[in-house]
Amino acid sequence: MKNKFGKVAVLMGGNSAERDISLQTGQAILAALLRQNVEAIGIDTAHQFITELTETPFEVQVFDKKLEPRIDRVFIALHGRGGEDGTVQGLLEQLGIPYTGSGVLGSALAMDKFRTKDLWQGKGLPTPISTLVTPKSDFNQIAKQLVLPIMIKPALEGSSVGMTKVNHVDELADAVSTAAQFNCEVMAEHYIKGVEYTAAILHNTALPLIRLETPRDFYDFTAKYSESSTSYICPVALPHAQEKALQELAMQAFLSIGASGWGRVDFITDETGQPWLIEVNTVPGMTDHSLVPMAAKVAGINFDELVLRILATA
Repeated sequence: MKNKFGKVAVLMGGNSAERDISLQTGQAILAALLRQNVEAIGIDTAHQFITELTETPFEVQVFDKKLEPRIDRVFIALHGRGGEDGTVQGLLEQLGIPYTGSGVLGSALAMDKFRTKDLWQGKGLPTPISTLVTPKSDFNQIAKQLVLPIMIKPALEGSSVGMTKVNHVDELADAVSTAAQFNCEVMAEHYIKGVEYTAAILHNTALPLIRLETPRDFYDFTAKYSESSTSYICPVALPHAQEKALQELAMQAFLSIGASGWGRVDFITDETGQPWLIEVNTVPGMTDHSLVPMAAKVAGINFDELVLRILATA
């Protein structure tokens, strides 16, 4: 089975705000492939990487000769813009190289949190009310429309980068200014108080849910990557029927935006138990302490086997 993959390139790093996390993900995936005797190399896309995927120099041949790939399959381990947003996916399709994860459409939509939510609303899927904001917005009107507390976030960033929870209307201007530093649209979203969950998706199957608990105000970048007090509960000990219903909702949300292969859907259940969809990650973290491997382990799939199963979906 392992030989059928041919030569595999793990794309990682890049130039997004999530570069460091992507490098950790990529190195963990590369190590897992090498442990299983898959011929694999790591490529940092922050540098000229097209020549590493093809037999001939890109700058010489792109206009007068068809590029021939020297890589048989790509494992995309890029987080954020420039890798998780459909751009690299489109390039690989033009080069004729199979790759892991969602295609161009699913990747681009998932990267855009605001338009993902627009689509969910159109399909009648539950997601918190939101709107786009700018430094010139009427913040009193925003507070009235969405009802405080409000989450402010860059629409095209992941890992909770640039996010702020706003409890008072006079905090909105600074929060929007912080999010606007990431050079993309800024969205405001009604904050849902409740229990945070994530559903890992692997080849059209939702893995066991994970419940996230943090003493911080919300599950921010620090809680995700450096706070030792963050807890991850899996199995979640919900009644079987309730967990199954939440898994089905996550699967529906994932497929509705054209996502495929593997990924993760984040949602919150409020004090009444009503679930609210937050976002889709089409290239989640894949270190040995990340959420998808955690759910896979509970499902009886170890890290190395998980990496192979994802690669097989390319």
